[in-house]
Amino acid sequence: MSTAVCVDVGSTYTKAVVVDLDAGRLVGAGASPTTVGSDVLRGLDAAVGAATAAAGVGDVPWYVCSSAGGGLRLAVVGYEALVTAQAGRRVGLSAGADVVHVAAGRLGAAQVSALRAARPDVVLLVGGTDGGDAEVLTLNATRLARARWRVPVVLAGNVDVREELRAVLAGAGVPVTVADNVLPRIGVLEPGSARAAIREVFLRHVIGGKRLSRGPRFGRLVRAATPDAVLTGVEVLADAVGGDLVVVDVGGATTDVYSVLTPDERAAGPGREVAGSLWRARTGEGDLGVRWSAPGVVRAAVQERLVDAVEAGALAVAAGVRAADPGFVAADEAGWVVDARIAALAATVAVRRHARGGATGERGGRDLRDVRLLVGSGGVLRHVPAGAGAGVLGAVLSDHAGGWAVPRAARAVVDVEYVLAAAGLLAADHPQAAGALVRRHLAVD
Repeated sequence: MSTAVCVDVGSTYTKAVVVDLDAGRLVGAGASPTTVGSDVLRGLDAAVGAATAAAGVGDVPWYVCSSAGGGLRLAVVGYEALVTAQAGRRVGLSAGADVVHVAAGRLGAAQVSALRAARPDVVLLVGGTDGGDAEVLTLNATRLARARWRVPVVLAGNVDVREELRAVLAGAGVPVTVADNVLPRIGVLEPGSARAAIREVFLRHVIGGKRLSRGPRFGRLVRAATPDAVLTGVEVLADAVGGDLVVVDVGGATTDVYSVLTPDERAAGPGREVAGSLWRARTGEGDLGVRWSAPGVVRAAVQERLVDAVEAGALAVAAGVRAADPGFVAADEAGWVVDARIAALAATVAVRRHARGGATGERGGRDLRDVRLLVGSGGVLRHVPAGAGAGVLGAVLSDHAGGWAVPRAARAVVDVEYVLAAAGLLAADHPQAAGALVRRHLAVD
């Protein structure tokens, strides 16, 4: 039996699974609290040890992704708020980043200060279509060079000035990686090159810079940011399903929504969106989570009119307990019911935003009417009783008052065995195993 171990180092827990690469199935699993307070390798080694012992295997290849230490914090600097800056934001999200700041237009002293205050790990610098305007992109690159900027920059704007600006930034000591333009033509969004560049910068610069481990071993092990690996796994699942699907991942601090949709030929017509469309996309909601961000779930649910005043008051107390103690584990049915309710609200609000185009309802929403499969992920959905996990997804599918068209015929499944991240980690080296894994464990067949 040929095997590999796939590991997700999360903010709270490190989860490991052993995969039989020949059969595309899980043969062992283990978990351990993430030990960011000492050395992240302690929790990582413990999780892998538990998983390999359960599988009865010894020395196997490791595939690791990580969101520990806050994951990947990305800032986007673009030309126009509704065009290249918006396109850059979508590309950043697709790369598994937490987009902490978006700036549009010319960077002045105040804008550079705001950019520094956001504390990004990486800056995605975009602007101008190929062969179009390059003035603002040139000014912003020059401004960062003169500001003695030291945070890594991914340059993915107008290719006509790419080499010139790379030299300007590198000459000033700015770590810079070049990529193809994210918006080469109006209405055409091409994320692949920039997504790969962001991944490269994350692995080369960010992981070691977070000081999660004393030595270089952890940095050598990590292959991707966790949301990036999960999106790749979602893409593998979409290919297996052969139709539209949505994944909602409810975490302790954030709730991510991934969707893979069939391209609509009308999107290339006169009414197309100028910032382009991503048919395989992710949105991340940093105010929605079942532990650190649980109070944000209650506030959002009130704004969305999903709860009345009485329930909001009771949930606010429970959410405060969970935010104060992110390691809180529900010990009885009453606690599980509250966890499931907070998770259902987080999932519902997150999918509403994803479908409507964000928290503010900007253009670029997602048409989910043809979704065939809804997958729920996240520790809370795995740890509550099975019926409660299904209820979280049922709340999303029955949300007819949210201003979005719910799927007409979708079935729901919970990723109980945590295969999406594993499939994403294996996709490049073992594509057949990755495909078989999602088909077997998410009941696609």
